[in-house]
Order: sequence, then structure tokens, then C-alpha cells
Amino acid sequence: MIAYELRRSERRTLSVEISREGKVTVRAPLAMAQEEIDAFVASREDWIEKHLRALPPPRPEPTPEETEALRRAAKSELPARVDYYAAIMGLKPTSVKITSAKRRFGSCSSRNGLCFSLYLMQYPSEAIDYVVVHELAHIRHKNHSAAFHALVARYLPDHKARRELLKG
Repeated sequence: MIAYELRRSERRTLSVEISREGKVTVRAPLAMAQEEIDAFVASREDWIEKHLRALPPPRPEPTPEETEALRRAAKSELPARVDYYAAIMGLKPTSVKITSAKRRFGSCSSRNGLCFSLYLMQYPSEAIDYVVVHELAHIRHKNHSAAFHALVARYLPDHKARRELLKG
């Protein structure tokens, strides 16, 4: 049996999540029997193992000096990339901030402020541009609808390949 963390909540269905770090989490209804949850996990063991094997090796944690270099690079490069793509997409963010977030590369607030992780600078420029366009697209579409993906694809037809670069 695969080791997993169980999280119960007011939900009706079971689900399995695998984090980037390889942690398996099972979400289950409050009243569901443990035996039923274990049977569910056992029935998906092949799928879980396949996805665990496919995870890229973890990136080494940067030193404080490397982190500061990433921060400087992000502050000098990302605002210009945002300005470039914002102009061609006809969008205007209210702000651009650099964070030290480790779980997400970028975000767009309800007020159209964009945040980018300094760790994004560890990736190729094609991947960085994908995140910039992705977050700018959230100014127009606050979701991941078909219209959102069409907007990203309009400016980056190879967006799927660029996104894959972020997984390595």
C-alpha cells in the first residue's frame, strides 16, 4: 500500500493529489470508512506510481547568495517582459512585484496586480515568457477557461511546450 496523507472534509467524492515533491494526499468525505478509502488508493496504485516516477528530480535549494542574484535578475528583467507583452496584448497590470514564493511562479490579484517568484529566473526565457503571458491573460480572464487558454495561445502558440519547461 502506498503511503498517503488523508484529509477529510465536507465533500462527496474521493480524490488523489501528488505534489511536486512526491507527497500523496487523499481527500475523502468525513464519514467514509477507512477500508473504502484504502480500497480506492489500492485501485489507483499503478496510476500513482506512474506519476511518482514521472516527477522531475527536485532542484537544489539555492544558497543565500544565489537567491539574492535571482532576486536582482527578476527585478531587472521581469518588469520589462511584462511591459513588452502587456503592450502587445493590450493589457495593463496595476503593479508588478517580485516574491520569494516557492509553490507558484506567478499570480494575478483581483485588482490586476502581478506577482512573480524570483525562482522563476532559474528557468529558460521561453518558460519565463509563458508565465508572464499566463498572468497577463488573467487580467482579462480570472479563470482557466477556454477563452483564457485561447488568449495565451494567441500570443504564444507553443505555450504547451513552454509550460513543460517549468516541470524540469
